[in-house]
Amino acid sequence: MKAIFHADRRWGIGKNNGLMFSLPKDMKFFRETTKGKIVVMGSKTLLSFPEGKPLKNRTNIVLCPEDMGEGVTTVHTLSALLEEVKKYPADDVFVIGGTSVYRLLLPYCTEVLVTKVDADGGADVFVPDLDKDPSFALVSESGPEEDNGLSIRFCTYRNLAPLAY
Repeated sequence: MKAIFHADRRWGIGKNNGLMFSLPKDMKFFRETTKGKIVVMGSKTLLSFPEGKPLKNRTNIVLCPEDMGEGVTTVHTLSALLEEVKKYPADDVFVIGGTSVYRLLLPYCTEVLVTKVDADGGADVFVPDLDKDPSFALVSESGPEEDNGLSIRFCTYRNLAPLAY
């Protein structure tokens, strides 16, 4: 299992149940990376999509107490989620949010793909700072590039001791 998100300087990932920045290169990277794969999210992330609909061309799994309707597989507990994702190749499963789902599942992720944005987005939700987490190591980082007027870097972190599931 992997995780994917963009984060500002303070490891903020969102504001008002949405993204902080409009980043076409980052969105293209997200689409290309997750297309045809399995995406795991919480209910708020699902509801933040246009019309609250699941992402097309992906298997959408939602960790949530109530059924989220057509087009998604709803699981109600962490153990049920881990059983569900065992049905798929680990490298095809991507955690896509939100903050509580990242905090719950990052220990199980072998890799975390982070688009770092060199700005403060005024976030109201955050993920752990992987640069300060001894369980994670930065293994690759692109040079800075411009995306809609902001400087971004595509980074890959490896979990040095992922939990088994």
